[in-house]
Amino acid sequence: MGDRDRGALAATSTSANANATGREALEAAGPTPADTGAAPPTVSPADAAGSRGEEAERGVATLRRWVGECPPGGLVFFGGAGVSTESGIPDFRSAGGVFSQGRERSPEEMVSRSFFDAHPRAFFDFYFDHMVHPAARPNAAHRALAELERQGTCAAVVTQNIDGLHQAAGSRNVMELHGSVHRNRCVGCGRAYDLDEMLALRAASPDGVPRCSCGGVVKPDVVLYEEPLDGAVLEAAAMAVAQARLLVVAGTSLVVYPAAGLLRYFQGDHLAIVNLSPTDADRRADLCVAAPVGQVLDAVTGEGA
Repeated sequence: MGDRDRGALAATSTSANANATGREALEAAGPTPADTGAAPPTVSPADAAGSRGEEAERGVATLRRWVGECPPGGLVFFGGAGVSTESGIPDFRSAGGVFSQGRERSPEEMVSRSFFDAHPRAFFDFYFDHMVHPAARPNAAHRALAELERQGTCAAVVTQNIDGLHQAAGSRNVMELHGSVHRNRCVGCGRAYDLDEMLALRAASPDGVPRCSCGGVVKPDVVLYEEPLDGAVLEAAAMAVAQARLLVVAGTSLVVYPAAGLLRYFQGDHLAIVNLSPTDADRRADLCVAAPVGQVLDAVTGEGA
């Protein structure tokens, strides 16, 4: 990555509001121009008796071939909330997602830094009810990616998720753009706490706000609205995308910036998008598969066989 790209990322990651100002910065820079031709055909979920099922099988076969042809370390995976829905974790923006549920305050407000500071009790009620899922386990997608890394094909997993399921499945090079529920730190003394300790602090607190022994509130290491993304993580993710020969984007609507802007760094051979609904990047993709991520990756790697 050149100095110009590095500077652009640094400017984005240190903005006062990565989810608003950062988004505007990358939108102003603009995504890589879309192809002028027609969008690639979207592959629908398998229907054994219909043409859509045959199309789905062809799409999976194409992706399997690309993975097989990929040079060592040539695959990078970029995923969002849809990767973890098969583990029982709701996504955010689908019809039944967290953000679609009617509330007096918007979820965007309730997971903002200003709301955390001003209303810690309400923040943690929402956070633990909707963003922490300690019983969730890795699904077929997580396991397939861990196997691809073990085989030497997958160089990196770039995720917008905060659940830690990629690591639980065995992936080692995971770039968590939005942080992790498994890391927590006291805003007063800086003491670190894992998720189990965080849950214990909440259970012991009269108002449900986790507090350190020093009296400070323990904040999750997740990126809230009005907070910047970690510049080092963002730059490492951009470099991984730029070096990929095959980029598989899955389970994300590609509407959250600056994360979605990472696609403009891809200059490899094949871009595959696996998502149940269309995305703005579909016209640029070489293949679009409208099916559950775990179902597709399991078929590609044969992990479920």
